[in-house]
Parts: sequence; structure tokens; C-alpha cells
Amino acid sequence: MLEIDQVKINFDGTGLWVLNIALAVVMFGVALGITVDDFKQLLQAPRILLVGVLSQFFLLPLITFVLVLSIKPQPSIALGMFMVAACPGGNISNFMTHLAKGNTALSVSLTALATFLAVFMTPLNFQFYGSFYQPTAHLLKTVEIDFFELFKLVVLILGIPLVLGMIFRYKNEFVAIRVSKLLKPFSIMVFGVIVILAFTKNIDVFNAYIHRVFTLTVFHNMVALLLGFMVAYLFKLSFKNRKTITIETGIQNSGLGLLLIFTFFDGLGGMAILAAFWGVWHIISGLILASYWSNKT
Repeated sequence: MLEIDQVKINFDGTGLWVLNIALAVVMFGVALGITVDDFKQLLQAPRILLVGVLSQFFLLPLITFVLVLSIKPQPSIALGMFMVAACPGGNISNFMTHLAKGNTALSVSLTALATFLAVFMTPLNFQFYGSFYQPTAHLLKTVEIDFFELFKLVVLILGIPLVLGMIFRYKNEFVAIRVSKLLKPFSIMVFGVIVILAFTKNIDVFNAYIHRVFTLTVFHNMVALLLGFMVAYLFKLSFKNRKTITIETGIQNSGLGLLLIFTFFDGLGGMAILAAFWGVWHIISGLILASYWSNKT
């Protein structure tokens, strides 16, 4: 059996384009629910803004780097961890925050801000930590990833749909609200089908290697959730806001991570399997935590 660093997850060009479109549509749907007032709310609460950005874009990648140094997983798995940690919060975090009786308005605002920041921070964090750790730095040299190509794809998939969605919401608020209610569930369903197809087309590979990432992904996700809660606690945020920061930190946009992995790394085994399993697991862990918190005051 090949080492996981040598395995490739098969995903044809048509599937990759559909994945691009599905993710862009998801972000457009998210943007339809965002207004300028959401950003104003964050500016009126700078401490919460600081906690959200600090936890998601600075501490989570740093803690992930410390985990990699401690555990020393295979290089492709370590790159997958860096990729997931570099991604912004997933849009499903808004639903989970609402279920957990957290601050939904804050969740939407942070998702919007994180998406804008991710245009710069996702390529920067991934490239920085991936290059700083010697085993993954060697892989990056082998792949010869172009930072600016990575940046352009993130702008295309996250930045442009977000801006267009907000402009559409500003000009046609009533229509945008109705379209958003239809578009987000549909686009997420399409995205889910694509991920399932990727699993089924490579079922032998996943069966052979999933044990390499199962425990590590669960632990990594638990660390991310705990990090969000502890940072919010140390900054003395309310319990309602702690729940929100926790979910925003632990629920990452693994769909974006998968797209970048298939585009720039040709479905590199450890990266793709870890990101795909994270996409499944964080929904399970997020729903369990949100359901538990829904009964707490």
C-alpha cells in the first residue's frame, strides 16, 4: 500500500468546476443575508471583533502549528491541518449559533468579516505555517504552489460572490431575502452531493487511510472549539457571545479547503482525506454542542 503522502484523490475537471460554482453560490447566498449594519455592529463592539479575529485567524493557525510539532503527522496530513485552520468559519456556523441560543447577529457579522479577511489571511496563514514546518515546506516546493494564484482563487470564490451578494441585497432587499432562503439550502445540498461523489469514487482510498486522520481530526476540532471558548472567556464575554465565538472558531469552511486542495495539490491524499472528514465531523460536533447549549442559560 502506498504511503498517504503519495496517494491522490481522483476528481475530474468537470467535478472541480462544479465544486467551484457550488462554493461561489454558497457564498453568494450567505451574502444575501448580510447588510452594512452587520459590520457597523462589530465596529460598535471592538472587543468582540478583536476576540473573533484573534481566535480564528491568529491563534487557531498557531495552535495547529504547535499540534503538528507535537504529534508530527505525515506531511500531507500536516498540510491538511494547516489548510483547515487557515480557512474562515463555515456558513453553517450561523445555523448552529442560532440553535445554541448564541448571538446569531454576531455570528452572521463575524462570518461576513471572516470571509473578507480570508481573502488575504487564508493564503497567508497556509503559506506561512506550511513553509515554516520543514516536512511540509518540502511538499510545497514539490508542488510549487504560487501564492498569488492561491490568492486569486480565494478572491474569486469568496470575495467576489460576497460583494455581489451584498450589492444585490442593498438594491433588492425583499427579493434577496426570499432568494437567500431558497439558495443557501440548495447550494449546500449540491456541495454535499459533490463531496459524497468524491467519497464514493475513492471509497477504497478512504477505507484504507481514514484511520490515519480520524482521531487526529476529532482532536483538532475539539481543540479549535475549546480555543474559541477559552479566548472568549478570558476576554470576559457573555456566555451568549462565548458560544458564538466557540462555534465560529471550531466550524471551518472545509469546502474552501477541499477546493484549494483539488486545484493546487491534485487531491493530495492526506490533505484531501483530512479536509473531507473535517467537513463531516465538524457538523456532528457542532450540532452536538449546539444542542447541549440550547438547554443552557
